[in-house]
Amino acid sequence: MWSIQNLLFIFCISLRCVTSAVGIIHVTGYVGREVNVSCSYEQSYVSHEKYLCKNDCGNSDVLITTSQASKTKYSIYDDTSARIFTTTIFDLQYTDAGKYWCGVTKTGTDIYTEVKLKLVQDSCCDTVTKVQSYEGHSESVSCRYESQYQNSLKYICRGNRPSTCLQQALITSDTKQNGRFRLDDDKVLGTFTVTISNLTRNDSGSYLCGVHRNSELDVFSAIELKIEEWCCVKSTKINGTAGHPLILHCPYPPQHWDNRKFLCKGDHRNNCSDMVTSQSRFTLQDAAASSSFTVRITELEAADGGTYWCGSDSQWRFGNYTKIELSVFLQHTRKIPDAALYVVYTVPPVLLLMCLLVTVYKNRSSRVNEADDTMIRNTPKEKKIEEVMGAAESEIYKNQEVVMTYVQQKVCKDGGGHEGVYEIMTAVAREDIYCN
Repeated sequence: MWSIQNLLFIFCISLRCVTSAVGIIHVTGYVGREVNVSCSYEQSYVSHEKYLCKNDCGNSDVLITTSQASKTKYSIYDDTSARIFTTTIFDLQYTDAGKYWCGVTKTGTDIYTEVKLKLVQDSCCDTVTKVQSYEGHSESVSCRYESQYQNSLKYICRGNRPSTCLQQALITSDTKQNGRFRLDDDKVLGTFTVTISNLTRNDSGSYLCGVHRNSELDVFSAIELKIEEWCCVKSTKINGTAGHPLILHCPYPPQHWDNRKFLCKGDHRNNCSDMVTSQSRFTLQDAAASSSFTVRITELEAADGGTYWCGSDSQWRFGNYTKIELSVFLQHTRKIPDAALYVVYTVPPVLLLMCLLVTVYKNRSSRVNEADDTMIRNTPKEKKIEEVMGAAESEIYKNQEVVMTYVQQKVCKDGGGHEGVYEIMTAVAREDIYCN
């Protein structure tokens, strides 16, 4: 009998027979990530070697021991104060799933704890809650959980990787407030709510609501958040002239007939000053019958140019406001081009000079004709006299009577005849031309 017991003992040692100190430990890990397998032991085994093995835990099944510290695939750490040793398995693959053993060496049969490892994809979830909001708004998302997790840690993270969600949490139920994020836990309803304020387009994307569980994988629910550009509903451009009045038109939903209407100025509605209350030149008049209101600017100024927002909803919900781009132009006197000035100042004198020349020409022609008539009456109708008189037209205009008297006296005295008259008239005419 004794020999049979010894043989059985030796046989079990060679096969590394397993006796479980506690119940089976269930561990779930994510493919491609790492998982920790933690096993406790009694105080009397603090100095003993610990290890992790697989399958039937034969010699070839030992994966790592505390005397080895770490390998490429595994690492082990013994917390002697807590009497827990933890083995980490890296780069999990589906082939790593199965049965493991936490072992503690001792004289005789080692102490073993069975571990069942399950692997799942590092993604979530089968259903996704979609939420849509707009820039500058605040949005709340609700995440439900089962009653047994009332006191568990709740959190939310960005992305769709459950394995790293807790480490990258934006906020947890322990902190409650973190910048733009706030978490409220209603344990009676079994719902925690995360509110994100002052939303931007960068807040769009995937989120995970998580409930932490110590012995199993955390519980998650997926949310898809889409943030629309809030300034793209209604937009108009208006031009105005400095010193003149201008009217701005702002429509609003019919159900807002009793809401306070406003017009503010600023590049963004978060930095927008109410113009109706701060500027006496701006007057608002509501026309509920047409679901619109107008703002009259009595006298535009150059500084009035810029971006305006008018609406009837203090929450700035999508579609309840209008964006106005106002350009103000300065009023000024139109400049006359240099070429026009040249025409204005040059052409009139030229025209005046031409008119004077025409007038002079007509006067001289008239006087010459009168001289001709006089000479025809008082002198013989001879051809030479006509030629001489024609050459003397310019001198006649200057002093017709003197010239005629002088010519007659000269001809009579000298007896020069027609040739003498011609020479005298030519000289006089030449002198008169040079004079004029």
